[in-house]
Amino acid sequence: MIVRWKDNIVEIGAGRPVVIQSMTNTDTADVESSTKQVLELAQAGSELVRLTVNTPAAAKAIAEIRRRLDEAGCFVPLVGDFHYNGHKLLNEYPECAEALSKYRINPGNVGKGDKQEENFRTMIELAKKYDKPVRIGVNWGSLDQDLLARMMSENQKLENPLDAKEVLREALVRSAVENADRAVELGMKPSQVAISAKVSGVKDLIAVYRELEARCAYPLHLGLTEAGMGLKGTVSTTAALSVLLLENIGDTIRVSLTPEPGQSRTAEVELACEILQALGMRNFTPQVVSCPGCGRTTSCLFQELAKETQDFIKLRMPDWRKHNPGVENMNVAVMGCVVNGPGESRHANIGISLPGSGEAPVSPVFIDGKKWGSLKGPKMSEEFHSLIEEYVQKNYQNAKEQ
Repeated sequence: MIVRWKDNIVEIGAGRPVVIQSMTNTDTADVESSTKQVLELAQAGSELVRLTVNTPAAAKAIAEIRRRLDEAGCFVPLVGDFHYNGHKLLNEYPECAEALSKYRINPGNVGKGDKQEENFRTMIELAKKYDKPVRIGVNWGSLDQDLLARMMSENQKLENPLDAKEVLREALVRSAVENADRAVELGMKPSQVAISAKVSGVKDLIAVYRELEARCAYPLHLGLTEAGMGLKGTVSTTAALSVLLLENIGDTIRVSLTPEPGQSRTAEVELACEILQALGMRNFTPQVVSCPGCGRTTSCLFQELAKETQDFIKLRMPDWRKHNPGVENMNVAVMGCVVNGPGESRHANIGISLPGSGEAPVSPVFIDGKKWGSLKGPKMSEEFHSLIEEYVQKNYQNAKEQ
């Protein structure tokens, strides 16, 4: 699947790197706040950003949001999230249909009875008209109730009926695949259709996506829906997505965390990046390796330097990303004592081993496996960060600037 806006092309599936998506939580009709949040999400690493399109005001706003993003030099493709009235909004607001790069269709929310087929057909016809790919997005909170009731009834007639949860999983899979196939029957190219079947249980998600992988060749959008807040949401999402990604299931991911009050929406993008980087699938930023601390590290000095180093790298990444390609593959070590400190530091591109309890108050620095020298004193953090900057400028040079 190709999702694009102008010269920015995002390729999904067919063995390409897993793509990160996110979604705004602003009122789409509020152009200023929505544009600001899309910019933040894109800056954090989101390669597609989805917006709710649920009212005429939201549909009208999409083109202006797109225009402002373009003016800011941000060409991240926008995805329209449609429920209940998408067939009307896309038809009545052609500037919205054109400004979006992809449409998300929930077959459980496009209509009832005969209207379901009619409205689904309308959305597919509009996707064809504007040459936009679609995601058939099924969710167990809004599953086609007619399909589920029919399958439950059929299940009760079996000699050995399945558990109700198994029927629900099967309904999710069948709804996603059958509606994707229907989109192709209506004229969409198979390469223009992706599917998702989201649930909020880790084991359920794994089971559903294993079935989807076995039954179809469409690109799969992974996401644990309603994952929750804080540590619970982080752990559940990481557990579910990691199992599937390590089985080579999934072509694009979205993390659905409930933000803490006042927390930036970018937390979901940062977690998605961390998952892919931890699995060795993609690199987004230099890795900072640091030890957990023990009785040998009663001082918090190494903890402070590790935090300051992570903050320094985060601050510098926007510029490094533009001018120092490959910097995302760099490894930095900030260690806390003589036990593993020198060894871990030698394994990194650049590392420092701080003194533990009772050790001499100097910190040896290693660059590409060789001891460079030592740092000590109150300016050690600044000096170490200067060494990192020098290493980046020396080893990750933009060919166009040489």
